[in-house]
Amino acid sequence: MTSGNLTDVEQAVLDEIEEQDVDFLRLQFTDILGTVKNVSVPARQAEKAFTEGIYFDGSSIEGFVRIQESDMRLKPDPDTFAVLPWRQKEESAAARMICDVYDTSTGEPFEGDPRRVLKNALERANEMGYTVNAAPEPEFFLFEEDEDGRATTKTNDAGGYFDLAPKDLASDVRRDIIYGLENMGFEVEASHHEVAEGQHEINFTYDDALTTADNVGTFRTVVRAIAAQHDLHATFMPKPIPRINGSGMHTHLSLFTEDGENAFHDDDDEFNLSDEAHAFTAGILEHAPAITAIANPTVNSYKRLVPGYEAPVYVAWSDRNRSSLIRKPAARTPTASRVELRSPDPSCNAYLALAVMIHAGLDGIEKDLDCPDPVRENIYDFDEAKREEYGIETLPANLGEAVDALEEDEAIYNALGDHVSSKFVEAKRQEFEDYLVDVSDWELDRYLETF
Repeated sequence: MTSGNLTDVEQAVLDEIEEQDVDFLRLQFTDILGTVKNVSVPARQAEKAFTEGIYFDGSSIEGFVRIQESDMRLKPDPDTFAVLPWRQKEESAAARMICDVYDTSTGEPFEGDPRRVLKNALERANEMGYTVNAAPEPEFFLFEEDEDGRATTKTNDAGGYFDLAPKDLASDVRRDIIYGLENMGFEVEASHHEVAEGQHEINFTYDDALTTADNVGTFRTVVRAIAAQHDLHATFMPKPIPRINGSGMHTHLSLFTEDGENAFHDDDDEFNLSDEAHAFTAGILEHAPAITAIANPTVNSYKRLVPGYEAPVYVAWSDRNRSSLIRKPAARTPTASRVELRSPDPSCNAYLALAVMIHAGLDGIEKDLDCPDPVRENIYDFDEAKREEYGIETLPANLGEAVDALEEDEAIYNALGDHVSSKFVEAKRQEFEDYLVDVSDWELDRYLETF
């Protein structure tokens, strides 16, 4: 398959489709709430997808457009081509490419595309002379399925942090997930059993922020698909089991200059952090309440963000302990200097979450915000008076408070763009209202026969 209208990368994709005997392409994109969507086309349509795009009905996608504005176009990014590992044993293979969404009425990138929102943030960074690297640490639970194939909350192991078999019975599942990820181009750094029973973490390497956001969506898809092959259900729900640790997605961030130097490193600083790193950190701390709405976007997210379960709820930073919102991890080399935001959870839309983190940090640099002193004590041990003495505020306690904070923070609200910010707020307001009027099993068990 050849065409003079294709780039070298696009032509290489067509060649690989032929070599790998790929029959179908899944053209993937993400809606505003972070759900991965795909349009499946025969592989023979790949050249058309590159040159003309593939059209779809945007009115059927949550938060995209109204029925009278429905025609949208997908333009695949050839750098994201990968053969799906769980289809290779069949007679033919399937592959996926991640797409950018275009508005057919204007021919311009669609402002409601979360990938576009992140690209806007990266363009702002580029204008300031920076590129952005990021590395998330998404955690997940593996649960058994019932006889009908539906998910339960029964774990298939009794393992704890860094446990080995026989307690960690899911080590074979993690191994197969890692093989699947590596077949799709991931470079996996480590995997281990997390603190809670049935909870796991697989870390992949630092990369540019756009690739990282793409990888988060792919990661969730691969984990679920391979877990299902083992008759297990993988969930990225932040708090599926009460009174144990929930699942987070700690996110590491750093800026690099145009000449490839880490803009966050300074040998002369007590913490080896540059002025830019301190200001970036200050920006995230200042905008933390609004960021929370995006990084912790479900009602369930706030069941994780409570003191006592290793989740950060206090707006502070530290170079030593994990009770603060932001941590400065140890760095073996100057290029590894970075900051780690510990509040996000894996239910978030990675494109939007990274976008607001980046905008907040860049806002701190542009305004030259002063970073407070690090808190080296365990904030979980502080009482309210001591937190007030240190000037430590608390993240929003629920989704409603977080959405209020988002609407009140012009810098973060506007960074999302008019379309995404309004649609996101509308959806999350409705979600929180639905939650408030619902009656839970906990309430029935506690009150039904008591009153």
